[in-house]
Amino acid sequence: MDSSVYAFVEDLRGEGVERVLDRISAYGVRGVTVGAVHHASRDVTPHGLSRLTVRHDAAHFTPPPDLFAGLRLAPVPGYQDAFDGLGEACARRSMKLHAWTVFLRNATLGTRHPDVTVRDCFGDRGSLTDLCPAHPDVRDYAVALARAVARLGVDSVVAESLHFRPLKPQRSFVPLGPMDTYLFGLCFCDYCMRRATDLGVNADVARDECARIVGGVLDGDPAAQGEVTRAALTAYAGPEVVAYARARSETVTTLVSEVASAVADEGSRLVFVDSTGAVKGYTDGLPTPGLAAHDAWQLGVDLVALGDLVPAFGVLAYARDAARVADDVGAYLRSVGKDREVRAVLRPGHPDSDSADRLVAKARGARAAGALAVDFYAYGLAPHPVLDRIPAALSL
Repeated sequence: MDSSVYAFVEDLRGEGVERVLDRISAYGVRGVTVGAVHHASRDVTPHGLSRLTVRHDAAHFTPPPDLFAGLRLAPVPGYQDAFDGLGEACARRSMKLHAWTVFLRNATLGTRHPDVTVRDCFGDRGSLTDLCPAHPDVRDYAVALARAVARLGVDSVVAESLHFRPLKPQRSFVPLGPMDTYLFGLCFCDYCMRRATDLGVNADVARDECARIVGGVLDGDPAAQGEVTRAALTAYAGPEVVAYARARSETVTTLVSEVASAVADEGSRLVFVDSTGAVKGYTDGLPTPGLAAHDAWQLGVDLVALGDLVPAFGVLAYARDAARVADDVGAYLRSVGKDREVRAVLRPGHPDSDSADRLVAKARGARAAGALAVDFYAYGLAPHPVLDRIPAALSL
């Protein structure tokens, strides 16, 4: 069974490439997925050079000048020598090298160019971290970035945040319900509005209706409760809002298609990672009831359409329960097609796995449901005793 361990560039720099690869190889995995482009974060790193690692928005390679010449957006420089010799080091261990690439989550670029970020129903730039996939400059940047990463000679480009992202306010003392939060997170920038209009949607009505509903809740109206489904959304916000939400899928599908083609042209392949599984279960490993494949539409992800365009998919199976992991994998395969590679991404420790037995059960469930690979997230974030559970999970 194919497998890999996600790792950060800071892991390799702090502990040394040879040491990290030796340890990962000893787990019995067949590859390593290294963060070529990552977003800013502040992480507890139990065996890192620093026990608290501050990461910045950065691309950890030298961008080919020909790809970004004339483009408005360019990668934020990171450790530009991070991939030097890394492919050869992996080859000596018969390991594959995958490049983990965060595309549209970038506060540095958003702060420099606020107009390329999402804009909510009130006209506010609600998050300078989230680049809008409908903006032409963002789309050009994403395709060029994909080509640049593929040129590193990696076996695959693992795409994260290549879609819309949900609203995640740092502070809110207003009890927003799931549907209100969803409506508040929809982008109504000029390009999103134009794309929806071209598809026959009355975008002005959709925006005004969202502003009316969310504004009412912010002013004290009761928040809507329950899961976000298309049926519930139609009843709550009306058909034009639902049609606007559907139009977002065209934006994401066409962008992913361009990125996948660019990666293939450079001799690699795309692994598309939809963040829905993380949205549902990242904090506690107890995902909300709807399966990730069924709720991916909320981020503009049409898995059925992407199944015809993308060779492989990563399922963020962030759950404590093995049956839930199997259900999520099975639902993805039914959506993207049985001939597509589905890789289950598991967390070997807190908050999902409290023992090796639990991790083994989830790996077994993923495989039984049809996953062709199991990947583990992430080397630098888990203590060594937790990472030592990986061999048992692979000995199926």
